[in-house]
Amino acid sequence: QVQLVESGGGLVQAGGSLRLSCAASGSIFSINSMGWYRQAPGAQRELVADITSGYTDYADSVKGRFTISRDNAKNTMDLQMNSLKPEDTGVYYCRGIVVVTRGGPTYMYWGQGTQVTVSS
Repeated sequence: QVQLVESGGGLVQAGGSLRLSCAASGSIFSINSMGWYRQAPGAQRELVADITSGYTDYADSVKGRFTISRDNAKNTMDLQMNSLKPEDTGVYYCRGIVVVTRGGPTYMYWGQGTQVTVSS
């Protein structure tokens, strides 16, 4: 079994910064990809940022403000969020594409989410 645990959410004023972290643990052979998603009230979950084999991808709405990073040795991932806006408010989820055994299939895992609230 694989667990993803997020931390670092909270309440911040517009223009402020937060840093989210995600730690993966359990039966992990390797992690192909990790990413951050968010879900605002009444909205669908959307991709915020992804990091795969060192390549990063960002939603247009966060480009230039958010930075995703990953420590492969520790199976952790961070999201540095600067110049936060009220529209960044939502529950942020960590997602991992994990290989559990050598040569085996990949599985997608999600964390429980962490709340980010940006006040105006």
